[in-house]
Amino acid sequence: MKSHPPKWQSLPKSALQQAQVEKLRRYLARIVLPFSAHYGKLFREHGLRADDIRSFADLRKIPFTQKEDLLDDPKQFVLVPDRKILARRFSTIFTALTQGRDAVTQKFEREFRPLMLTSTTGRSSDPIPFIYTQRDLEVLAIAGDRVMRVCGAKPEMRMINMFPFAPHLAFWQTHYAGTEFGTFVLSTGGGKTLGTDGNLRMIKKLNPDVLIGMPTFVYHLLRAALQEGVKCPQLSKIVLGGEKVPNGMRRKLRALAFELGAKTVDVLPTYGFTEAKMAWPQCPAGDAQSGYHLNPDLGIVEVINPETGEQVGEGEPGEIVWTPLAARGSVVLRYRTCDFIDGGLVHERCPHCGRNVPRLIGHISRSSEIREMRLDKLKGTLVDFNQLEHVLDNFEHIGTWQLEIRKANDDALDVDELILHVQKVDNMPEEQLQTELNSRFVAETEIHPNKIQFHSEEEMRRLQGVGTQLKEQRVVDHRPQGGVAPQTNDVAKSHA
Repeated sequence: MKSHPPKWQSLPKSALQQAQVEKLRRYLARIVLPFSAHYGKLFREHGLRADDIRSFADLRKIPFTQKEDLLDDPKQFVLVPDRKILARRFSTIFTALTQGRDAVTQKFEREFRPLMLTSTTGRSSDPIPFIYTQRDLEVLAIAGDRVMRVCGAKPEMRMINMFPFAPHLAFWQTHYAGTEFGTFVLSTGGGKTLGTDGNLRMIKKLNPDVLIGMPTFVYHLLRAALQEGVKCPQLSKIVLGGEKVPNGMRRKLRALAFELGAKTVDVLPTYGFTEAKMAWPQCPAGDAQSGYHLNPDLGIVEVINPETGEQVGEGEPGEIVWTPLAARGSVVLRYRTCDFIDGGLVHERCPHCGRNVPRLIGHISRSSEIREMRLDKLKGTLVDFNQLEHVLDNFEHIGTWQLEIRKANDDALDVDELILHVQKVDNMPEEQLQTELNSRFVAETEIHPNKIQFHSEEEMRRLQGVGTQLKEQRVVDHRPQGGVAPQTNDVAKSHA
């Protein structure tokens, strides 16, 4: 099960989806419905049984789960085994007869005893904990090993993991990826633990082949390395997670790596979220994007029309929905991520690495980054900050940036203002740069910043919270009490 199993790579789309449905039906009947308080009750209320899910189209019978459901009571989504049910199963009786009662106890504990938790970051709502059992950690390690293989890692490579030390998926996925794949990974804790100087010292000592971290922090670090005269001749891969990675950011990171002495560098985004308990990588594809390579034996990914909730066609844009096939601990079914993929889900063989697994293609945006702003006295306007981020990351004359929303004149009753804080990276005059930024904003988003402020690299690190925040702050809302909250999924649907 380490690399993508040959069986799951050899199946055409229809057969693959049917195999997923059959595995889901067994998973529901034996693991989820008997032991999940939430889904046991939900299925009873809807008159549903595991056997009702006979085809991929039947997935629509299972009601969606949303973040609001988890906020009510996360414990209702944790599998709690019923020993009476387990004791009656043939597999339990057989194990007890052939291996003894201790073996039965050990098996149950491996499956169901909580050992670890991660949590959501809590940017748009309260953090939500997700429980892992030993079985979950084994699946996390398998998914991590596949990340390594898809990214083209080799056992002899030396890697630096710069994700923050925290109960969050990105750090633990990287940790277990290294131990399962069997390669050297030094975890620094990112800027919040060792700071920029400490991470630079580790780069000097290790001369790594791979850097792994959040895009904004990796960019800061490579800029600092360039200023300090640090060389990275062995660097061949930069693996990114925790934030979106526009093509412009990939180009900037690759250019910095070349200035630091690297000969050829793959900049590889990954996509994951707490509720999935795993991440998916892109394979090396030069300047192209190969798509996020999924694990069809470990979970089902759907792409739906966010307005109707119906599955969309092959390669059509929509909202990503997740259902696990091997999870224990905390389990969610048909979880609406509020993440939108513009190239949809495809099942054709990857033209770059040859793997025949489903892939998510294109740019991912989040509904939490669609915010209402009152730009005039009459009405509010929905502003898609996902689009603004792409405009800024793709602009070649600036490095790091921050978008700040605030009230004009610091008056809670006045209109909203958008302030753009940027760091220059070349000799273009500020006046010309300001004109070009305004023109690019209007051309691509039909709005423009009220003010553009230029900062040094050190000032931008302070504004973004590099070394002090878990994630660097690229969009901040300084309106009183957060101003108007990010839009819910219902409002964001029309902007998918």
